Amino acid sequence: MAGFLDTLFSSPIFTWWNSPTFGTRLFTSRKGEKIGEDEQGNQYFREKQGRRRWVLYKNGPIEASRVPPEWHAWLHYTVDTPPSEQPPVVQPWEKPHQPNKTGSDEAYVPGGSLAARGARQATASDYEAWSPE
Repeated sequence: MAGFLDTLFSSPIFTWWNSPTFGTRLFTSRKGEKIGEDEQGNQYFREKQGRRRWVLYKNGPIEASRVPPEWHAWLHYTVDTPPSEQPPVVQPWEKPHQPNKTGSDEAYVPGGSLAARGARQATASDYEAWSPE
């Protein structure tokens, strides 16, 4: 019985953090108009008879940092034209979009951090304990 309940409550009917819920998929199929897709496979929609805009993430966690800047601007009404209709001008100094890696094995860890592997490097301002003579 516990296995059934675990499966039931981890399904998309009740959870939203791994995939769109049944309600979101139903709303999207009835009232959504697909506008475009980004390089990760995320799909972007707008309401046929309204102003709502939303994203359905392809695979992986539902994480806002997975939305590229040009789509973020469209989702938040900063621009009216979606990137699928008018791609943004990419400057030569711009780097490709990366999702937030915090909390993963790929997260940046500076050399002096406690999370860094190995011993901490000595610095000129290291603390020296006082000892009586």
